[in-house]
Amino acid sequence: MVFFPAGHPLTQALTEREYTDPTAVQTAVLEAAATDRDLLVSAQTGSGKTVAYGLAIANTLLGDAPVLEPAAEPLALVVAPTRELALQVHRELSWLYQHAGGRVVSCVGGMDPRAEQRLLARGAHIVVGTPGRLRDHLERGGLKITKLKAVVLDEADEMLDLGFREDLEFILEATPQERRTLLFSATLPKAIVTMAKRYQKDAWRIAVSAGQQGHADIEYRAIRVAPNEVEHAVVNLLRFVESPTALVFCNTRDSVRHLQAILLERGFSAVALSGELGQNERNQALQALRDGRARVCVATDVAARGIDLPNLGLVIHAELPQNAQTLQHRSGRTGRAGRKGISVLLVLLSRRRRAEQLLQTAGVHAVWGGTPSADDIRKLDQERLLQSPFVTEDLSEDDLAMAKALLAERSPEDIAAALVRMYRSHLPAAEDVFDPGPGNGNGSASREPRDFREPREQREPRERGPRKSDLPGQSVWFRLNVGRQKNADPRWLIPMICRQGKITKQEIGAIRIFERDTKFEVDSTVAERFIAAVNQVERADVRIEALGEQPPPESATHESHEGKPAHRPGKSAANRPVVKEHWKGKPGGKTKGKPKRPAGTDRD
Repeated sequence: MVFFPAGHPLTQALTEREYTDPTAVQTAVLEAAATDRDLLVSAQTGSGKTVAYGLAIANTLLGDAPVLEPAAEPLALVVAPTRELALQVHRELSWLYQHAGGRVVSCVGGMDPRAEQRLLARGAHIVVGTPGRLRDHLERGGLKITKLKAVVLDEADEMLDLGFREDLEFILEATPQERRTLLFSATLPKAIVTMAKRYQKDAWRIAVSAGQQGHADIEYRAIRVAPNEVEHAVVNLLRFVESPTALVFCNTRDSVRHLQAILLERGFSAVALSGELGQNERNQALQALRDGRARVCVATDVAARGIDLPNLGLVIHAELPQNAQTLQHRSGRTGRAGRKGISVLLVLLSRRRRAEQLLQTAGVHAVWGGTPSADDIRKLDQERLLQSPFVTEDLSEDDLAMAKALLAERSPEDIAAALVRMYRSHLPAAEDVFDPGPGNGNGSASREPRDFREPREQREPRERGPRKSDLPGQSVWFRLNVGRQKNADPRWLIPMICRQGKITKQEIGAIRIFERDTKFEVDSTVAERFIAAVNQVERADVRIEALGEQPPPESATHESHEGKPAHRPGKSAANRPVVKEHWKGKPGGKTKGKPKRPAGTDRD
């Protein structure tokens, strides 16, 4: 299919950009039924809708003329929710209309309004901006819209979510009545439909389904993580998936700052995007990602909304999004323009059900598994080294001469080891992580497990069997500062204890989980080494302290091996601690019956 006839100025621009096959939404807006009409379009991010509405308004702006008349008052107005998206739209429409003589001006918050007024005074064919800044220019008289022929609302649902309803209504009320109104939105909530009925006339409805367009090039994965290993999981994912650019989402500014600091400390080139940054700082961060000086961007939802980064192959949800729409917007930063991408959700055991609900509501299927292990990453590093240009490229005469000189002085093993050290020197170290297991989730929107870690049925079988405390000799009791209120569970407590204390699970005895803390015993023969290792742990969210050889008081509630608690009279259920004895070989092994959920556990 051809966008426009040969010789059309937009056809020339599209050819230079190697646009040959239109996307579904681009095809839909060019149909005869959509010509010169108001449009109400629902399409996911990454579906090519910026170019779509640029094409849709072409006949309205150009008519039969080969080029646009000299710029004066704007003919089209494009409203976008964020500065980054508005600037991205400005870039897209600039190259699309360059051969038509189009002049595109941007007006966004955070930029110098006086400079924008001077650009508007020189004339523009298309003005792109954010709602607040456009309204400000309208009220001050810097933006003249009496000759406006088309208004485009891009990501209208996001503008309403961000509180721009009043600004949008002001802008639409000020525009000429005979204009075309094109409303593009990823979703169509009631508020969007109401706005469409009020400000559009006989709008042509276009819907591009998520299955057809929105998720076709995105592979979704859900990774089980222990509460104290989210940062380690992010590190290993960034090392495992070799993407030139990666985007990591957090829910708060504080989380963004903390995770960026962790990644910088680990050796990643990382930048941050959050609402507290000025426009100049945001532009510098985005430019660092575009020119390759930074590889990882840690961002909040609002800061990253609408940005389009080249070669973005990996999106990590370090914290679960608030709803399915946010999941789609986050994930839609990758898998764009025909390129493949991966979207990874990091899921705590207590949030498994919530994650499955998000995936099901969004209509996507995720592959469940564990975090890539350090061994997995080391194996990949070896494969990547063998495929590296250092090894595969043809050698020059100077290279061969130096190689012979090195072989005369060193053995081949020494030279190979030096090559490995050089290759690894610029790679952040992988973290030791534990797979907390699949939990109790059973949603239809997921498949369990594959890819990052080998399927459970292929792993070496482990011995199962209950025990309370079969330590051969004396034991020393310790305390953890987490209990039932923070979803303490042996499935992730035992691996964490082993990692921090440098011991094996065979050297751990009974575990007793109370409301606000947890007590456990360690073999006295390794207790001194265990204390020394724990004291070296920095910034541990879960802290361990010694209690001594005397065990804590026996609990009034013991969880039996059949999973049915035996109650003792005289204490209320709310104040009873729960004793959980872990199983030999594998923490969190299944009992014969269905384990009873401890009081206060988050059911998500």
